[in-house]
Amino acid sequence: MADTIFALSSGAVPSGVAVIRVSGPRTREIVECLAGRLPDPRKAMLARLVHPQTGEVLDEAVVLYFEGPASFTGEDVAEFQCHGGRAVVSGLLAVLGGFEDCRPAEAGEFTRRAFDRGRMDLTEVEGLADLIAAETESQRRQALRQMGGALGALYEDWRKRLIHMRAMIEADFDFADEEDIPGSVADEVWGEASELHDEIEDHLVRSKSGERLRSGLQVVLMGAPNAGKSSLLNAIAGRDVAIVTEEAGTTRDVIEVHLDLGGYPVTLVDTAGLRQTEGVVEKEGIRRAEEKGRAADLILWAVEPCGVAQDDPSAGLPEDMRANVPVWTVRTKSDLETLPKQDSSGTIVEIACSSKSAEGMTLLFNRLTRFAEETISLGEAPLATRERHRHYLKECLSGLRTAVDSHHLPTELRAEDLRRAADALGRITGRIDVEDLLDVIFRDFCIGK
Repeated sequence: MADTIFALSSGAVPSGVAVIRVSGPRTREIVECLAGRLPDPRKAMLARLVHPQTGEVLDEAVVLYFEGPASFTGEDVAEFQCHGGRAVVSGLLAVLGGFEDCRPAEAGEFTRRAFDRGRMDLTEVEGLADLIAAETESQRRQALRQMGGALGALYEDWRKRLIHMRAMIEADFDFADEEDIPGSVADEVWGEASELHDEIEDHLVRSKSGERLRSGLQVVLMGAPNAGKSSLLNAIAGRDVAIVTEEAGTTRDVIEVHLDLGGYPVTLVDTAGLRQTEGVVEKEGIRRAEEKGRAADLILWAVEPCGVAQDDPSAGLPEDMRANVPVWTVRTKSDLETLPKQDSSGTIVEIACSSKSAEGMTLLFNRLTRFAEETISLGEAPLATRERHRHYLKECLSGLRTAVDSHHLPTELRAEDLRRAADALGRITGRIDVEDLLDVIFRDFCIGK
């Protein structure tokens, strides 16, 4: 028989109310012993919780009981909503630990049991983890959509289509002489497989937005030493994050600030100034700056006032970054120079702003917010949000493409490629051979979830 587990599922104590959750085969017995009777399923009951050995009143609490399998974990589950004092919580946890076969839950164990009993697939589990970690409104919406099963339903539909294709091929093999089996059924399968390949490929392209939303857009401040990057970082963050001095090369390491711009997560990164140097520490800082720049979604290239507009103010940026990453030129210290330069259509090419006078900062904020909205355009379709999803989707695409293109191979071998593609989708939702992934996925959950 499985252990009964318990944990504090609410926030750290002291608090106004603390929620202690119990799940497992002894849940009913524990509730009856502590509260005197079992409440009706899904109906709150106010009860005095009594120590089973001494008869001492531990607390007065609201008790909820959820009978399995209609519960979060699929087992019998109870929640004690008690007062959030340290003594109350620690005392109740100690009493629960005294019951036979009852122990504290490990991180993510409630959710792991829900997965093991088919209450959630892995994409829903990951959606729940993302919901707990969500810091912005857009992250919350995406996590809720995934936790609601939209992503898992999409992948399961694709997997069933692949299984159906394989079934048609098997039918062609086994019942080729039967009159009620259409001829050349297997030939039609390859057209369906090609269509599915295109669907998944399009899904992968669109899912870049989902990954960006989960991890946050990376906006990297770069420029020469003393170009005003750190002052700009402090101005955008609204607090003193980076040291600002007149001395060039003050920033030697990468400094990150997490922002919420219009509901979208943005990580603003300050980096060391780019220049030729012999200093070992500064060289490492510049290497890290260039590494961040190459991985950025947007580079803000800070330049000092020069009195006249330059034809190519970002000329100091490495060529590979200019070719692969969007670059905005930000003329810092605009209180010393002119308004933004524009092209014939009025599109901003350079943004002038001043961290000292706040001139142009609203314009920069608005432009960054619009960039985030345009880059992370989710729509209503479910999107892959993790590298794990992308890995198995690519594996599925590989199997589909091989099956479709291998006209010269026997149909049996092409059908095997379809099986490989279906298995890859099954691994995303946890239906096939994912035991080695489970510990990695659940270890990041908090205790009590």
